[in-house]
Amino acid sequence: MSGRLNLVMTILLVLCALSLVNAQYQARRLFIELESAQALARQLDIEWSQLQLDQSTLGKHARIEAIARRDLNMVALTSARIQYLTAGAK
Repeated sequence: MSGRLNLVMTILLVLCALSLVNAQYQARRLFIELESAQALARQLDIEWSQLQLDQSTLGKHARIEAIARRDLNMVALTSARIQYLTAGAK
């Protein structure tokens, strides 16, 4: 009887040990995934900041052009309105 009990207890102990090893492996794997996701999030934050900076820079040109057209009545040059000056011409 005690031999069977020892065998059952040994099997349960081995199963518990294997379960513990598996749980630790899963925890490490999930931690590595978490670290990589956090690194990706930081990289995406950097890219988002860069895109916002680019957008504000590009937006400035359009805003300046709109103000020049609206407030100063400026228009874009056409080839018909361009005059060329040469040195020595009268």
